[in-house]
Amino acid sequence: MASMQQVVFKLDKEEYGLDIMKVNGIEKYQEVVKVPNTQKYIEGIINLRGEVLPIYNLRKKFHLKDKDVDDETKIIVTFTNDMKIGFIVDSVAEILHINDKDVESTPKIVTGINRKYIKSVAKVDERMIILIDIDQMISDEEQISIEQVVEQSK
Repeated sequence: MASMQQVVFKLDKEEYGLDIMKVNGIEKYQEVVKVPNTQKYIEGIINLRGEVLPIYNLRKKFHLKDKDVDDETKIIVTFTNDMKIGFIVDSVAEILHINDKDVESTPKIVTGINRKYIKSVAKVDERMIILIDIDQMISDEEQISIEQVVEQSK
């Protein structure tokens, strides 16, 4: 039986999964340098071991209320659309093997722009984990503006 590995993270009380093959690392939260004239969910940039990394706030991207940073807050560093991007999440729970038989397509009740970010939903024991399509998270326009911000920060 086929399975996939997902990095499971939390936003509010919900659990989300990212394909481990797209995850470059999980970092402790560090202060983000604000960049003017960007979308409200783009927090800014950080210097991660000499590399300038754009940082998204997934709470803002998913229209959730703000939450203060705490010891559990992490930055998941991903590689998507030919660039490294960090995503701020409330916490990282685990790396989980999910069997294909436990995965269902996105329910019709999920509508709007956020639907394109959701690849599917996994049912694991009593848990529901929303599997994110990280490649759909960033629009072409956002990618161009992010690349410009990173280039100007060098």
